[in-house]
Amino acid sequence: MGALGNWLTTQEAAKLTGYNVEHIRRLVRSGKLKAQKLGRDWVIDRTSLLEYLRTEGHGPQIHKALDKV
Repeated sequence: MGALGNWLTTQEAAKLTGYNVEHIRRLVRSGKLKAQKLGRDWVIDRTSLLEYLRTEGHGPQIHKALDKV
């Protein structure tokens, strides 16, 4: 786990899921992911991201993400 504990940068979340960074930001803005602003950047709650992938039925992304946890 990174220096931020259970929090991921948007870049880390994108790499983990295979999504584009801008898509991660849209999910944050729409309230689908729990996130906090850290300076000018967003950090995403890892548990929130994994739950989103589970509930939205994203098979390949959830398997890829869980393999890295």
